[in-house]
Amino acid sequence: MAVKVLIVDDSSFFRRRVTEILEGDSQIEVIDTAVNGKDAVEKAAALRPDVITMDVEMPILDGISAVKQIMAKSPTPILMFSSLTRDGATATLDALDAGALDFLPKKFEDIARNNQDAIEILRQKVKELGRRRMSRLSRPVSTAFTPAKPLGTPSTSAPSKPSAFQSAPEATSSKSQFRPSGKRYRLVAIGTSTGGPVALQKILTQLPADFPLPILLIQHMPAAFTPAFAQRLNNLCKIEVKEAAQGDKLRPGVAYLAPGGQQMMFDGRSASPSLKVFVDDNPRTTYKPSVDITFASSAKQFGADVLAVVLTGMGADGREGARMLKQQGAKIWAQDEQSCVVYGMPQAIANAGLHDHQVALDDVADHLVKEVMRG
Repeated sequence: MAVKVLIVDDSSFFRRRVTEILEGDSQIEVIDTAVNGKDAVEKAAALRPDVITMDVEMPILDGISAVKQIMAKSPTPILMFSSLTRDGATATLDALDAGALDFLPKKFEDIARNNQDAIEILRQKVKELGRRRMSRLSRPVSTAFTPAKPLGTPSTSAPSKPSAFQSAPEATSSKSQFRPSGKRYRLVAIGTSTGGPVALQKILTQLPADFPLPILLIQHMPAAFTPAFAQRLNNLCKIEVKEAAQGDKLRPGVAYLAPGGQQMMFDGRSASPSLKVFVDDNPRTTYKPSVDITFASSAKQFGADVLAVVLTGMGADGREGARMLKQQGAKIWAQDEQSCVVYGMPQAIANAGLHDHQVALDDVADHLVKEVMRG
């Protein structure tokens, strides 16, 4: 069955371009287009598409407002198109806050080495989100972004507003069933992609200020977006969150977000490791940042003393790095299928038999605290 798509943009050229790209895949059908947010809200309710692609800046009703109304009236997986600017990054995070599931730069050349790769990325994202709607339409779920607070304001970890396409708590929580391994760690490393911004916020805002370990965050995200994302998380969390920089020394209770478009590794092996952040010019490297690269470097630096967590995301990034960690004796956790936006990266871990623990998103923070904190 073809994924039915509604394309929303005030540019007739962009509507035509996206339509031509998507309809070049026999598994996708563009059922209509909308010229502004108001038009989108009405057509989403009337046509019930499987996926909506949405521009941010439009007349009459902007994309963020349209997302809010659609998610309230006729919840649908929404893929945002945004500009790679500071304002575009903030607007995109606001759209995720409102309930959108994923985003792409509006200039396709910004997301791939060539035009054909960019086309395939767009088609693949639409199909993955469409499959989610078809398989989960009847399952109400929750995790929208929490609006950013002023710098330094502690998070209250309030329950988030229900949304039909975000991750859901299981009917029976696994919190009471979880038993810490008793293992000692020196590092937590978390890798994610599609659905990751919301998932990371849910986890990090629930961690206490005295969380005893440094945390590495590897989120597939453009370079223009990671500073705004790190700042938003820092504003909301009790722990400190920062965009990683060359030479950063790891500190307990600090989360280091890999900069978009770059790789994050450790600079040699030492008693006091520092981060190496660099531009990766290797044309064969698909993801920048790459979960595999950071996990592999963590395995070399810390050996068995790593707890790695693979969250929602498309593809298999993180599998080979997790394999290296596992060979060193590290622990690997994978998010469960029910709570993933896209069960790609965690599924790759599960299928390879690498995970020690499978966990629902709503339980990750609780399990992390129990696993690494003593007393």
